Amino acid sequence: MSVMAASTESETQAFVRAQTRPARHPLVPEITLRLASRITPIWTASEESLATSGVEPPYWAFCWPGGAATARFLLDHPERVTGRRVMDIAAGSGVAAIAAAKAGAAWVSAHEIDAYARAAVAVNARANNVAIDIPAGDPLDAVPPADAVILAGDVCYQRDMAARMIDWLRRAHAAGAEVWLADPGRAYLPEIGIEECARYTVPTSLELEDREMRETVLYRLTG
Repeated sequence: MSVMAASTESETQAFVRAQTRPARHPLVPEITLRLASRITPIWTASEESLATSGVEPPYWAFCWPGGAATARFLLDHPERVTGRRVMDIAAGSGVAAIAAAKAGAAWVSAHEIDAYARAAVAVNARANNVAIDIPAGDPLDAVPPADAVILAGDVCYQRDMAARMIDWLRRAHAAGAEVWLADPGRAYLPEIGIEECARYTVPTSLELEDREMRETVLYRLTG
């Protein structure tokens, strides 16, 4: 089952709206996103909303360097996705998926295992007047597509997740997909089988990172 950006607002989407405000990342001012101004209040609100502890941090409420860099690249080079099928894996706020849709992709899907992230993508897609398919479930459990452009931004920060993600992306590449991986210097970026295609200095926040600017590289998987 998928959630389209044009669907009626759900409780999770209402929560996203209540805890964020419209903003534009400096690197991609063409795109409006609902973002949190500070991490602590929204993290607390997420826990209270789910009536539990140990909730995943609300990654969807921030525009991370990998997503911002990917979005900038696609807006500057729309020919990379125009008329093509695009999958944004670990989409977060959906900024890269939105950029792909704006760049003329024929069909765009944004994949997140967190229901609140899927709600955030739906809200953000609607704010930018683009249609994005937002399936539930873990895309890494599915067979990698052979006919898509796959975007993965900032997914190499945790060892086990990065290993599983890179394995899936490599299988997708082997099947015929074009795979783009954006990384701002995370610990588990693979050292082989990637080719640098673009580099950006991305503004960020000291609440999220250990510096205010992140050098972020967009790589293409080569095998």
